[in-house]
Amino acid sequence: MPAYLKHGGALDAMKRAFPKAETPWIDLSTGINPWPYPVRDIEASHLPTKAAHDACRKAMAADFGSNAAATLPTPGSSIIISLLPHILSAKSVAIMAPTYGDYARAWSKSAVRNVYALSEPADILIVCRPNNPDGRVIPRDDLIEALKRQRRRDGWLIVDEAYMDLTPQDSLASLAGQDNLIVLRSFGKFYGLAGMRLGALLAPRTVLQEMSTLLGEWPISAPALQVGVAAYTDPAWQAATQLRLASARARLDPILEDNGLFVVGGTDLFRYAATENAMALWQRLGNAGISIRRFDWTERYVRIGLPPDQSAEQRLADALMQEDCLLD
Repeated sequence: MPAYLKHGGALDAMKRAFPKAETPWIDLSTGINPWPYPVRDIEASHLPTKAAHDACRKAMAADFGSNAAATLPTPGSSIIISLLPHILSAKSVAIMAPTYGDYARAWSKSAVRNVYALSEPADILIVCRPNNPDGRVIPRDDLIEALKRQRRRDGWLIVDEAYMDLTPQDSLASLAGQDNLIVLRSFGKFYGLAGMRLGALLAPRTVLQEMSTLLGEWPISAPALQVGVAAYTDPAWQAATQLRLASARARLDPILEDNGLFVVGGTDLFRYAATENAMALWQRLGNAGISIRRFDWTERYVRIGLPPDQSAEQRLADALMQEDCLLD
């Protein structure tokens, strides 16, 4: 199977792979909020100003509980992941697995290994929290101990908090700016606006300065900065959305478990479920016009996002009850 079909969000490729699938397609492959933050009155006719950038930075820091001086708005997380190896030198990189493949690709010129314990020695230790795809949340005290160990070896702890808006009380953002610690935040997942390409890097000043230089003069669009300020200063929407996502997740679990899957982890934006044959399940749902996330490292687990409405929930339940069928 082509590699691009193993990743989430590739609906164009899924449509080509399953030309006879039921429509409209339901994309449950991305772990992105299906009810995005409402975007209104966007001003897209001018370049982003320093004032707009600073306003977004301050709104982010206030929302995260971080130091504004240690917070840098970024054009999403992916580009920051790819640029960090240009700033930090490392002979060895340990990645708490399983998780995003982006980190291993970014650090491919270093000795990269997947690890399953924070105590593994490495110049750089990378942890996603909550983790994707299994939703694991390593205790805060354990991470602080890992940070101390990294300092003693003059190494770095990188913590990816892409899904932290679901449980902001668990964030390490209050430590932003401390030596040897880097925290990444994402905007698109919780706020459902992945196309805005907005995120944040929380790090010591020297790292932020070098990253800002690499990103260039206008790395973030004026609309993204404008929407970011609105969203990060809207606690009522944030609280209501946390409840809405939790409710949708509570409806999804029995749909999966009543139809032969076993939910073993995840977050309120996606579920991590065990199945006897991930490929067969992926094909069955693909033929039904439903895209889910499968992985090239396992045939036992899949990740399934939140259906956007009752009709989608029913289509998912119906498709899970069907017999397996082969890819066209």
